[in-house]
This record gives sequence, C-alpha cells and structure tokens, in this order.
Amino acid sequence: MADTTTRTLKLLALLQAHRLWSALELADRLETTERTVRRDVERLRELGYPVESVRGSGGGYQLAPGGSLPPLVVDEEEAVAIVSALRTAAHGSAAGLAEASVRALAKVTQVLPPKLRKRADALRSMSVVLPGDDQAPPIDAETLTTVALACRDATELTFSYAPAARSGSNPGVRRTEPLRLVPVGRRWYLLAYDLDRQDWRTFRLDRLSGARPQKRRFAARTPPGGDPASYVRASLRSGRDQHTVQVVVDADADAVRQKIGRWSEVEPVDDDGRPGALVTMQADDPGWIALALGGLDADYRFVEIPDALLREFRSRNAREARALYSNP
Repeated sequence: MADTTTRTLKLLALLQAHRLWSALELADRLETTERTVRRDVERLRELGYPVESVRGSGGGYQLAPGGSLPPLVVDEEEAVAIVSALRTAAHGSAAGLAEASVRALAKVTQVLPPKLRKRADALRSMSVVLPGDDQAPPIDAETLTTVALACRDATELTFSYAPAARSGSNPGVRRTEPLRLVPVGRRWYLLAYDLDRQDWRTFRLDRLSGARPQKRRFAARTPPGGDPASYVRASLRSGRDQHTVQVVVDADADAVRQKIGRWSEVEPVDDDGRPGALVTMQADDPGWIALALGGLDADYRFVEIPDALLREFRSRNAREARALYSNP
C-alpha cells in the first residue's frame, strides 16, 4: 500500500509539472506498466483530481482546471522557492498580485516545516527586495500567468504588442513560440521566437496585452548563446535607453550575488589582496541602479559609469547630506 501511495503521489507531481504526458512516458518515469498508470490515474480521479484523457496519436493525460484547488505536491526546494517568490511578489509591480501574495504567503508559512522555514528565512536575510515606485510599469497578473504557462507548456502564444515609440514599429499582433520570462531591474521581459519575423525577439511584458495560448505545441529552440537570461540582457544592453555600470564591491561575490544577482552579473575578483566582486548592472533608470547598489551595505568603487548615473549619484548624495544636517 505504501508503494502504491508513493507512486500515486509521484504521478500527481509529474502531472503538475508538465501539461501533457503519454501513458508510455509516465510508465517510464514511474518504472511501472501503462496498465498500472491507468489504475493510478483512476485513484487520483477518485480523490478529486481532474485528470483528463486526451485521445489520438499525440494524446495522453493532463491535469485540468477543477472547481476547487486540490492539494499540490512540492519538494523541499520548490517549497522554499514558493515562499521566496511570494515575498518578492508582495513587493513587485504585477497589478493585483501584491495583496494576494501576502495572503498566500501567510497560508504557506503556517504549514511550512521548521527546517524549511529556517532556509526560507536565511534566504530572505541575505536578499534585498527593491521597492517599486510610481514610475514602475504595472503588469497585469493574468497576463503574467498566461505567458508563464505558455512558456512551461511550449504552446504557441499570440498577443498584441505596443513597441517603444522610438523603434518606429507599429502596434500589432505577434505570433510567437515563448521560451522564457526574464526579470531585469523592475521589468519583466519575454524571450520568444517571432514566427512572422523568423527571428528571436524580446518583449516587455507591460507593453503586451491580449495574450492567448494556442493549441499548437512546439519543440523549444535554443537562443543564440544558449542562455535566455544572457541573451535578454545583451539585447537590452544594446538599446539606446539602457545605462550600464560596473563596480567593484568590497564583499564576497557569493554574498553580493545572493542580494542582487537577479538583476546583475557578478564575478569574483581579487581587490588588492582581498576578496571582492565585479558587478555589471544595466537599467533604463539610473536611479534604480543607485538604489540597488545602496542596498548592498558594502563599500564599492566604479570601474565604468555613464554620465546620467554619475549625476544621479551626486544628486542622491546631496539630498542625503541635506537630510543629515537638517536632522542632527
């Protein structure tokens, strides 16, 4: 009975991890027979999980939306990631997600085992969440979810897109093969293969609307260089509205990476015999870079700094000095 329960839970985890599985694929993963897979599927249905059968040569089993949310199966790494993501979303720019994230965070934290709670707290203590501002572009929560699911399930995605005015392109409908969502600074970007232009494109999520997944699935392509995040950062760095800065931080590279590695490239360096970190950051708002570096709580010196960012730092230092002397 224990083996049956364990196998059924593994089956549930597989169905949650991917949109569609064939019976043969599930049997291989579970090291059992297709007949046993069918019996385990029936057990899940009896427990209230809406497992659908898809007929045809490309058919199989998939977990469909149900009338209520059934229990989910996550491993330890996924549990810590969920808590971290909810904490970040509570401070994020996705419209309608902040309040819901706080409610969900309270529920998850309540049932989190002490060992995992310590790991989640350690991750939070070594991270910095940069607050948004009125200029941060809001992202529709439904759009974010729809695009993420299309990336996960490798289904074609169509949407309306309003490019930057300076690009000279007109708003229109894009047909894409979505690959990855990449956060850069305060913005989310979608890396996708544009089917009409036959090339890779980077789309800002706050300029995207009417996202609709299509039935057609695809085999994921590999972007130039192989790494989606690096490709997106490189494409943004070549844009005219991006500011790039390099600093050497007087701190361990791993500690710096835990704090701002999500928004920058961090490499270990030897700084006059002491361990340091070479940080490369880029964003369209110089004030955001100043805020990120200020959250490091460590000394740093500039290797490369654009004039706009230098002016921002001078202005910020002047404001802080005035505040210091006006409040002795």
